[in-house]
Amino acid sequence: MKDKLINFICRFYFAIIMIFLYAPIAVLIVLSFNKSKSRVKWGGFTLEWYAKVFSSTQIKEALQSTVLLALLSAFIALVIGVLAALGISAMRRNGYVITMGITNIPLLNADIVTGIALMLWFIRFMPSLSFTSVLIAHITFNIPYVILAVLPKIEQMNYSIYEASRDLGAGPVYGFFTTILPQLTGGIVSGFFMALTMSMDDFVITYFTKGAGFNTLSTMIYGEIRKGIKPEMYALSTLIFVTVLAVLLIFNFASAKKKKEVILL
Repeated sequence: MKDKLINFICRFYFAIIMIFLYAPIAVLIVLSFNKSKSRVKWGGFTLEWYAKVFSSTQIKEALQSTVLLALLSAFIALVIGVLAALGISAMRRNGYVITMGITNIPLLNADIVTGIALMLWFIRFMPSLSFTSVLIAHITFNIPYVILAVLPKIEQMNYSIYEASRDLGAGPVYGFFTTILPQLTGGIVSGFFMALTMSMDDFVITYFTKGAGFNTLSTMIYGEIRKGIKPEMYALSTLIFVTVLAVLLIFNFASAKKKKEVILL
């Protein structure tokens, strides 16, 4: 009896969590197909709001800016983060602890504090806030995520392979790209996608460091909501959710398939 009660409570608790997490998303998806602009009245099924999303120049420009910003910041942060992780791993204990403490500050610091600090810095040393200021800001807060993703792989790395390649005549650069870098592939991929996700998802730091006339999807949606909630925003949010869900399912399916193949071998 006691086990059944505990099992029921656990399932009930899990169901409540799922409802709180996904009920708003379900309502959002339903409203994106609602012909009426009212949030409490169903006016019939329509794809009008999706058509407006695809025909909106503002949304297209915001999407292009978001994707370009995310890719550039993730790539640059990846290069800096990998080199930084290699340097940190070679430090002595005291230097390692101090450097990791400094590196973790952007992760622990509130976004609004980071955003305001970067804004004040850019206003002081740059002629105006623009795409460049947002790019530098995104690189800044992405680097720690890359370092944290790559460092565990460095600790698991077999240095003897690199030393063997050097003994066989490989140069330091060639040896690095052929022996060390392949061993860090998992951490590099994880760090890149983490940085990409954080960049696309960020609002607070982007809001404080962007200039007039430049918008990402997050800042554009915020600006539109301040004027009044438009059904196009429901459609846009639904498309973003479906895209992320599809990528997640594809990635999980590919990972599961790869693990299955490894087990069979």
